[in-house]
Amino acid sequence: MIHTVDVNFLGYPEAIASFAIETSEGLALVETGPYSSYNNLVSGLQEKGFSPDDVKHVFLTHIHLDHAGAAWAFAERGAKVYVHPVGYPHLNDPSKLMHSASRIYGDQMERLWSDMNPIAEDRLQAVENGQEIALGDQVFKAWHTPGHASHHIAWQLGDVLFTGDVAGVKIKSGIIEPPCPPPDIDVEAWKNSIANMRKINPSAFYLTHFGKVEDTETHLNQLEHYLDSWVAWMRPHYEKGESVEEITPQFQEFVAGQFREAGVDMQVFETYEAANPAWMSVTGLLRYWKKKLNPRKQEGSR
Repeated sequence: MIHTVDVNFLGYPEAIASFAIETSEGLALVETGPYSSYNNLVSGLQEKGFSPDDVKHVFLTHIHLDHAGAAWAFAERGAKVYVHPVGYPHLNDPSKLMHSASRIYGDQMERLWSDMNPIAEDRLQAVENGQEIALGDQVFKAWHTPGHASHHIAWQLGDVLFTGDVAGVKIKSGIIEPPCPPPDIDVEAWKNSIANMRKINPSAFYLTHFGKVEDTETHLNQLEHYLDSWVAWMRPHYEKGESVEEITPQFQEFVAGQFREAGVDMQVFETYEAANPAWMSVTGLLRYWKKKLNPRKQEGSR
């Protein structure tokens, strides 16, 4: 049985999920959310009859703080943490990760993410593409799925897939947003990952943002539609040399228009902005077009 635990990030319901799976080798979690929501996660586990000490295995889709920020707290209680090889050193020593995040979020770091402590090597395992982790009769299979992040894994359990961010963000009645943060958004790799998810053909996706999706084909079709539309919208703004500050309100209105066109309650849009703020995608998509159109330019020049 898969238990969906809402970590109530920033007080928003259905923004970030953690998934608890009972195995004969202890409780497994897919995703932890940030450490700022750790107490909410613990409360959610307790409501379902579990203790944080029951968690013996943590499967991370990638190391972004909204997915992996609390993994260290479970590792300190003895859990094993499974992660992409590229993400492994950043969990063992998160100083570069946290420094980078601090440059982006500034004085909002504590409110949004809180702490991230190192995870000892004996509590970490790097997982290769196609590798299986057997916990009794429960077998987790890792699929490397870059695009949103180079260090992304979609975890297959039976005929379902825990997709992290590679299958997008779908909250309540909202559209399927493709979160496009810096530094390594790669649209071509993302399209390949979408094609690979189609080949896996799971009966359901479990989205970190947020919950279970059963019509996976329609979901992926809509994800590609919105990914293509966001990428195309950003190109002329990059080519004009507009700044992030100039572009962000225009992009927010563009995305809000997509919500209105889809007939979505705009209160849902506020939850999306907590889970996947538009300004992050502005920065990521500008960086994507810079690398694609001007690959020889030095970082920081326009």
